[in-house]
Amino acid sequence: MYSEFWLLSQLILVFLGGVLGTVVLVFQPAEEGGGAKKMIEYGSIDNVQAIFGLHNDPLVPLGQVACRPGPIAAGSGRFQAEISGKGGHAAIPQHAIDLILAASNVIVSLQQLVSRESDPLDSQVVTVAKFQGGGAFNVIPDSVAIGGTFRAFSVKSLLYLKQRIEEVIVGQAAVQRCNAIVTFNNEDMPMYPPTVNDKELHKHFQRVAVDMLGTSKVTDYNPVMGGEDFSFYQERIPGYFFILGTKDEAAQERPALLHSPYYNFNEYSLPVGAALHASLAVRYLLESQTGNPTGNEHRHDEL
Repeated sequence: MYSEFWLLSQLILVFLGGVLGTVVLVFQPAEEGGGAKKMIEYGSIDNVQAIFGLHNDPLVPLGQVACRPGPIAAGSGRFQAEISGKGGHAAIPQHAIDLILAASNVIVSLQQLVSRESDPLDSQVVTVAKFQGGGAFNVIPDSVAIGGTFRAFSVKSLLYLKQRIEEVIVGQAAVQRCNAIVTFNNEDMPMYPPTVNDKELHKHFQRVAVDMLGTSKVTDYNPVMGGEDFSFYQERIPGYFFILGTKDEAAQERPALLHSPYYNFNEYSLPVGAALHASLAVRYLLESQTGNPTGNEHRHDEL
């Protein structure tokens, strides 16, 4: 469907683009640890006007791309809390301070941040995914550790969740006669801003993608609550992140999702992604030369 000649022709255009400007190729090291932030510190996007990125999706059909302007992936943070009290024998709980019960009340209270405090039209998530405490069926532990993630589509909402998570954990622990210390992201795992697609670059993407693939192959994409470190680039320069389809429509079984140990990447999507990336860059350079560059005015709020 997409011949090697077409891919080769698009790559040749990239080299020809050197006459019009410079195309910088940035790979994605340590995406789960905020690698883009380090790449920026090392100067990877110095003097760069705009940036394009892609992510494959096994639920989008092969040969299609999906996109949207504005938020496409949530900002995300992580938290951990150490709740301490007084351990003791399970048969005489009145002489101890039950940390398991205290931590359970903390977790229930955290669920109310989204259900009772957030705007229903402003999607947010708070999930406690870690609970460590106790090692015997008849001993109340003297400490419990919990941890999780929080996500939102705006920096304002993200920072509000961060503030309230600490207040709820510390406050609820105190109600249960316990102490709590809450920590958030660190240098090795920074908080991710929301991934927000530049509106002018969205128009550019649609023109290029429709010309290359046809209108029926360019579809809308619903925002996801997953985080993406491409957002760090978008804090600095206009950026656009789109979805590349890899689903084999002929397959009978539902494909394994991303991050699954059974996920099988569809390599037939590579020519589509490479050719589209090349076209996006070359067309951007051509439009810049004619005095009509896209996406040079937009910025979104930073953390």
